[in-house]
Amino acid sequence: MRRAERIAALLRAALDPERIEVSDDSAAHHGHAGFDVDGSHFHVTLISARFSGQSRPARHRLVYDALASMFPDEIHALTLQLRAPGEVTGATEARTQRRR
Repeated sequence: MRRAERIAALLRAALDPERIEVSDDSAAHHGHAGFDVDGSHFHVTLISARFSGQSRPARHRLVYDALASMFPDEIHALTLQLRAPGEVTGATEARTQRRR
């Protein structure tokens, strides 16, 4: 199983997301510290009811706890976009405002 697939599987098991996307951004970091041809830099977009009422740091802790077995040997860098169902991003909200 590739690392991005393993990340998605671990997060699905721990957080039961409505939506999950995991992208391997490692190629953009070729030659930098922590680069690994098997993947080491990842971006996760995740929507889960588990994030409802949770602060940003609490959401990050839930993700880091779910992926603890992969740090630091398999994941060098991780960027996260974490939302609860019904939350909108600033860009989505701006598009909605323009349509009114």
